[in-house]
This record gives sequence, structure tokens and C-alpha cells, in this order.
Amino acid sequence: MSNSSDFLTNARKLLHDIFGFTDFKPAQAEVIEALCQGHNVLALMPTGAGKSLCYQIPALLHQGVTVVISPLIALMDDQVAAAHMAGIAAGALHSGTSPENIRIMANKMRDNTLKLLYVSPERAVTNRFINFLHQVSVSFFAIDEAHCVSQWGHDFRPEYRRLSILAKHFPNVPRIALTATANSHTREDILHYLSLPNPKIFVHSFDRPNIDYQVIEKSNGKKQLLKFIRSMGNDCCGIVYCSSRKKVENITRFLQEESINALPYHAGMDNQQRSYNQRKFTQEDGIIMVATVAFGMGIDKPDVRFVAHLDMPPSIERFYQESGRAGRDGLPAVSWLCHGLNDFVLLHERIMESSSDNTQKNIELAKLAQMLAYCENNSCRRKFLLSCLDENSEKEHCGHCDNCRQPPECFDALLPVQKLLSCIWRVKQAFPATHIIDILRGRLTEDVSHHNHDKLSTFGIGKEFNIHQWRSIIRQCIAYGCLNVSFVDQSLRLTTMARPLLLGEKSISLRIPYRHHTDKLTEFKQLLTVRQEKLWIALKQWRIETAKSQDVPAFVIFNDRTLQELVEKMPTCITDLYDIYGLGEAKIQHFGVEIINLCRIAKDG
Repeated sequence: MSNSSDFLTNARKLLHDIFGFTDFKPAQAEVIEALCQGHNVLALMPTGAGKSLCYQIPALLHQGVTVVISPLIALMDDQVAAAHMAGIAAGALHSGTSPENIRIMANKMRDNTLKLLYVSPERAVTNRFINFLHQVSVSFFAIDEAHCVSQWGHDFRPEYRRLSILAKHFPNVPRIALTATANSHTREDILHYLSLPNPKIFVHSFDRPNIDYQVIEKSNGKKQLLKFIRSMGNDCCGIVYCSSRKKVENITRFLQEESINALPYHAGMDNQQRSYNQRKFTQEDGIIMVATVAFGMGIDKPDVRFVAHLDMPPSIERFYQESGRAGRDGLPAVSWLCHGLNDFVLLHERIMESSSDNTQKNIELAKLAQMLAYCENNSCRRKFLLSCLDENSEKEHCGHCDNCRQPPECFDALLPVQKLLSCIWRVKQAFPATHIIDILRGRLTEDVSHHNHDKLSTFGIGKEFNIHQWRSIIRQCIAYGCLNVSFVDQSLRLTTMARPLLLGEKSISLRIPYRHHTDKLTEFKQLLTVRQEKLWIALKQWRIETAKSQDVPAFVIFNDRTLQELVEKMPTCITDLYDIYGLGEAKIQHFGVEIINLCRIAKDG
């Protein structure tokens, strides 16, 4: 580019003509400009902020091919399909690529006609691939999901650390590392292990203002989930995360029996069935995917209206990444989390029994404690979440989380906490929460009687709270730091912070336990007339049929925001389509006539 002004003019023209957007989102222009000026770049941008444009537009502005390192085949194929739909020459190199397609892509790279090549990290570091790249013109390297390089990250993949070889072989080719989730430790690892010297670093806000955060205490998880899904309305697409394969199958059957269009996804399934379910989820509307963590990375579906966690995730980073799969289109979406004490105990046990070294275990335990603190937090959830990602929010109340809309009532909890801590001390810190609660509530169970714990002074002194309320108090005490859990037998143990509480030297305020509240998602499509509703239904049906005929996900054709603008504006000629969000030249050429006909039918009807 001759100067910054010319660069921005050309970039904005591509943004509109190819991608159908009128202006850059925050930080996009700065990232693109830094990369085009030859700088190495680290870009931290939340899901939905348009990270892919940060390397796609530079790829179109320069000669040669941009090599994109991507961790999943499904992600690569979806991105290639979206690029083709926008009229961009792109290809993917992975285990499913045929020899004929590899030959075609190689020729296009030699001819400088392939603009984007997506490749897995394993293939990117092979001698054969490196040697081939030396024979062609490479404009940039883009390393997506860069947090995978760090053990502090939630998706650590050792093969990412070998990508430093790109710096050795191509020292003059700029590289951009992109991720939606990275705290300060992860950022340091990205810069170190990917060998990004003197980088331009762009840390865009991690805030996702369109996501509403809700947390409830687990009572009957199945029924709570069903109530939540039904509150979202019909035809809603969502993801439900469960902690085990067995639970995925169980919850899927339950939802199907309740006439919910649900599908399972976990690593224990047959590959063909798993692929079929993922394809159905991405290509159709109104599907609920019930899944383990095996599902998610690389899912670009923009119209996911909610992500529900039926079990507590092990870290804030994983929770942020998973919940962030909702509302990528910028329209209202919900993160719903249902948690209980057993979730924490199980995750704690898994960490301690893993083969990781003590350093890694301590890292994971710290992350788990932070996650529990989010669940038990009494103030703005968004502010707390952002602080965990090393971002300070000036707003004390976001207005879009359950705690802000309905502030929890707190009470002076010193006396019940003293009862709890005293009981744990008197049983020599050797029993789990269930046993402690039985003693406090005066329940003469077989175990209580066998250990003569009905003779303790703490027997029956906590009858004012039920089982669920005591479990809530215990969770809050763990989050506060005066209790922890033994991984050996799940017994509750006092910490050094318990002593001043027992002696009455310090006060403690806790949330009044057991508050259940689910807020309904604000309807995101404003169908004001019968004609608009008719057009909305017609467009969604057309999108499904078109996606199936082209064997691509529905969102690759048009996303919901594009459909929404078509409904609101009801264009009557091709020229009007150039003002619709997400419609670039290629899509207008492909689908313009069909869309105008649908709009005219709805308008005349």
C-alpha cells in the first residue's frame, strides 16, 4: 500500500464488495494495517469480533498465498466453503483432502491464484510442506486458536509449539496469532513458543455485550434445563454441555422424550454418526446439540441462541470459550450455567488423580477455584468474568446478568458458618459434605450413629437450613477460602482462613441460599407484520434448501442477521441488496434474483 489512506480505502472497498459489511468492527482495521505493514501481530479478540477478516483482507491485498494454521478439519472446511461463497480462492489441506485436490491447490499456489490455504498444525511443520512453501510466494502466516500453544490455556496442544519452525524458515514473512481467550500467562506463552519478535499486540475487550449470563444452583438438573430451553421459545438453536458421555446420552433421550429436537455428540460415538449430527446442527435450524467438550472448537455457526452448562466447567477460560459460542452474530444470546457442590468435588478429584505434574495440577486447581468463585459471586457476573481475563470493567452493573437484574440478598452468615466449621473440626476433618449436613440437621443416619456423631454438640444445631441450603453455604465457604475438599475421600477440611471466623474475629456475609430464577431471552427478531413473518419463514426455508443443495452449513449462505435485515427492509431490486448486512458481490450474483422474488411475493401477499 502506498500510504495509510490508500490502504484503508482499498481495505474498506474489499470489506464491502466481498464481505458485504459497511465498516470494520473495533480493532479490525488496526490489526489489518499492522499486518500489511510487515509487523508480527498478536490479536486477542472475542468470539464474533471478526478475527478471520484480520487475515482474509490482507490476503486479498497482497500477492501470494496466506497460510492459515487451524486445529480442526470441520473448521477448515466451513471456512473454505464460506470463502468460496464470497468468491475467494481458498483450499484446505488435511487428512480428508484427495490427492487430486492437493495437486490442484499446489498448481494454484504456484500460479499465485490461491489466496487462502488452511492447514493443520501437524502438517504445517512437516519437511515436505515446508519445502513446498519455499517454492511459492507466501504473503502471511495466520495461526488461529493460538491459545492452544499454552499449558495455561484450556485446549493445550503440544504440536502448536512446533510452529516456531515457521519463524526459522520464513523470517521475513509476517505472522499473526489469533485467539478469543488468553490471560496474561497464555499471552506470554504465545509470544514465546510461536517466536513472535517485536509484535504489535492488540487486546480488544473480551466483553460480549449481547450475551446474558445466568447461573442457578442445581436441584433437579434435567427439569431445570427443560424449563430453561422452553423459556427460550421454539425453533431456538443451542448447545448443552455435559461432563460425561453417559450424561450426554441420558440428557439427549430425556429432551427427545419431551419433544425437543436434540442430538448427542461425544468422542465415544461412531465417527460417521458424530459427523452426521454435527452437519445436521450446522446446516439446520432449531437443533439442540447435547455434547461433551469434544464438541465446539471450530463451530462457526453464528445463530446459536444459547449455551447451557449442566455441569460446572473446570476453568473460566473454558467457560468463556464455550459460552462464547452463543450469539456470534451479535444478536441477543444466553449463557446458562447449572452447578452444584458435586460438580466441584468431581472436578477436584479428576485433577488430583490425573497424570499431570504438581505444577500443572496447581494451575488447574487455581482455575477450578476461580470457576467456583464465578458461580458463587454475588456481584455483576460480567465484571467478575472480565477480571478473570485480566480486563477491568468500569461498570459495576452490566444489566445483562442475573445478579444485576435481581441482586442476591445477603445475610450475616457468621453463626451458621461457625456451626459448619465447628462440626467439621469435631469430626476431625475426615467426612464429606453429606455427612456433615446430616449431623447439622440432626439426621440419625446409619453412618452418624455408627460414628457416635449424634453425641456431638453440633448434632442438630443447623435445622434452620435444608440440605440444598447447607450445600450452598458449603460451596460459598469453599469459594471464600475457609474450606477445601480432600481429593482422597472428599472430606471437608479447614484452611487457615477458618480460624478467625471460628473465633469471631472476622465477619462473613453470604448469599441467602437456594435462589432459582431463569430470565427469558428477549426476542431477537421483531416480526411486526404478517408479511414480515411470512418472509422470515420463507427465507429460512429457502436457506435450508439452498444449503443442502450446495452441501454447506446454512450460515454460510446467509446468517440470521442478514435474514433479519431482509425482513425489515424487504428489498425490491438487486441494487437494494448492496445495503444489506453480509451481502457481498458474489452472494448477490449467486442468490440476488431468488431473494428479490421471495421479498416481492411476501410484499405483494
